[in-house]
Amino acid sequence: MNREQRYALANRAIEESMEENAHGKVILVEGKRDELALRNLGFTGPIEKLNRGWTVDRVVVYITENYGSCIVLMDWDRTGGRLQKRLMDSMTSLDTKPCDELRRALSKAMKPDTMCVEDLPSFLGEDYP
Repeated sequence: MNREQRYALANRAIEESMEENAHGKVILVEGKRDELALRNLGFTGPIEKLNRGWTVDRVVVYITENYGSCIVLMDWDRTGGRLQKRLMDSMTSLDTKPCDELRRALSKAMKPDTMCVEDLPSFLGEDYP
């Protein structure tokens, strides 16, 4: 897959998630810079941060109680992968259906260029208002 095809895949995944987010589906990201990156891409719905001084389990319970399910979007580096797995497993154990399709698509499309959410606007930003 060439660069143009990879970026088209990333754009499609982002647009689908943007629509879900606009209709109230929360996105869980690692921190403030990830939230700002998504806002810069045009996400308008709820975005929650994992790094808020709470334990992972407390964040999972908060998301589950307040939103039900969510889109889990950790970076696609090693640390992000570990966090993603832990969050997905924890939410599933609480009978919540978390979604990781956005992360899988972005990982596949963006891995050679970047490994983190906060860099997305610099690669994809020109295609958005």
